[in-house]
Amino acid sequence: MSLPASNRRTFAIISHPDAGKTTLTEKLLLQGGAIHLAGEVKARGAARRARSDWMKIEQQRGISVTSSVMTFERANPDGSVITFNLLDTPGHEDFSEDTYRTLTAVDSAIMVIDAAKGIEPQTRKLFEVCRLRSVPIITFVNKVDREGRSVFETLDEVADALALDVVPMSWPVGMGGVFQGVLNFADNMIARPEGDSREFLGKREAATADNIPADIAEEIELAKGGYGDFDVEAYRHGDMTPVYFGSALKNFGVAELIDAIARYAPPPRPQPSESGTIQPTDKEVTGFIFKVQANMDPQHRDRIAFMRLVSGTFKRGMKLIPSALGKPVAIHSPILFFAQDRELADTAEPGDIIGIPNHGTLRVGDTLSENNKVRFTGLPNFAPEILRRVALKDPTKTKQLRKALDDLSEEGVIQVFYPEIGGQWIVGVVGQLQLEVLISRLEAEYKVEAVLEASPFDTARWVKGSDAALSQFADFNKSNLAKDRDGDMVFMARSAWDVSYQQERNPDLTFSATKER
Repeated sequence: MSLPASNRRTFAIISHPDAGKTTLTEKLLLQGGAIHLAGEVKARGAARRARSDWMKIEQQRGISVTSSVMTFERANPDGSVITFNLLDTPGHEDFSEDTYRTLTAVDSAIMVIDAAKGIEPQTRKLFEVCRLRSVPIITFVNKVDREGRSVFETLDEVADALALDVVPMSWPVGMGGVFQGVLNFADNMIARPEGDSREFLGKREAATADNIPADIAEEIELAKGGYGDFDVEAYRHGDMTPVYFGSALKNFGVAELIDAIARYAPPPRPQPSESGTIQPTDKEVTGFIFKVQANMDPQHRDRIAFMRLVSGTFKRGMKLIPSALGKPVAIHSPILFFAQDRELADTAEPGDIIGIPNHGTLRVGDTLSENNKVRFTGLPNFAPEILRRVALKDPTKTKQLRKALDDLSEEGVIQVFYPEIGGQWIVGVVGQLQLEVLISRLEAEYKVEAVLEASPFDTARWVKGSDAALSQFADFNKSNLAKDRDGDMVFMARSAWDVSYQQERNPDLTFSATKER
């Protein structure tokens, strides 16, 4: 099988919290030669932190809160080099928006499943997002060195719950207390644990009838007969998932995973736009912003917009036109990331993720192009499920608060609404944890102490329609209206009943729970 033409692989890792995603990210970077000593995610107080979790709150809680981007390279046996762009995504459901947007920027994904727990709710949610975009998935069943469910049970669950054809590419030789290694089907070699830690230190041996227990040999025979052969095209269409078994913590199955991404994962894919599909081979440089991150460097109030390059070869100093601005912006210092570490990018190819320093000009959903004729589609905002009023402990800091809320809403951490009547601003989030992150970041990054109070509203809807219908609606419902930070009208509803009542009364208007940028 020939390797894809492009040497770029842009992929994300998705999973439920605690399935071992961040540990796997570390080990992939280690295998790819990007770092020499992998951190592990432990709750408080570990001396060496995982490289992709660099925000203070992430380190305290041992969870990932924002998506990180890491670029690393690996040489193939034939001397060619493959560049991997790995996007680590928050697993916690309260951050599903950030993850959703991140998934718009990748060409494939690795789904991590805990061998003992199987498919958990958040994994399923994220999988659905991948399915919407036909993103191909490689499954990694983690923690096989601990007690877990039978391998067949896990495979059947993936097949049934996600309606995918599954093909095991490796098999654990025993689990938990009787774990003896992982057999790779491609070369019939077993990776063996060594030493006190029972880690994989590089020892492989050919599988024979003598070194595999009889019950496991029987399972393997059944598996080889019962599951079909791996079909690259079916995988790339999103209909089939190859399944690898291993332990990220003990380094089993990680090298095989990188190899699978290099060998099978698709190169940069075409992207949908308003004027038709944009091919990676198109000459014009185009890309879109899928994330804005503030204050990555606490010393400098910086804001970085993350751009996925879709077509053309980007060169440093190029002028690109953001779709929201309409006038060209010169990009002098584009950045390649290695978690928090960064270096200047002189060039970038389709599939690459570059960071653009940005002072509020670039926003999530913006398209950047040379001629301003392209608009990429499919980056939504979601209606918030929790609304709170923001009250300052020190009223003189109103200006700082406004700046902070604008910044954080630009990042997509929160949404902010400015009511037409009454002075208190309202923040909206998808999950409770986002509120804690908001208060923590206001204090740490903006030196603003604030508390969140109950809001009379339950949910929000974006209202669209003719000017006359909107103006009439506004006259009657002023106390329930607010503007979002783009100045668009938002109806603040006290309940779901309130939304349906207004929809009935105003058939000329649409009340939308998402807003495309």
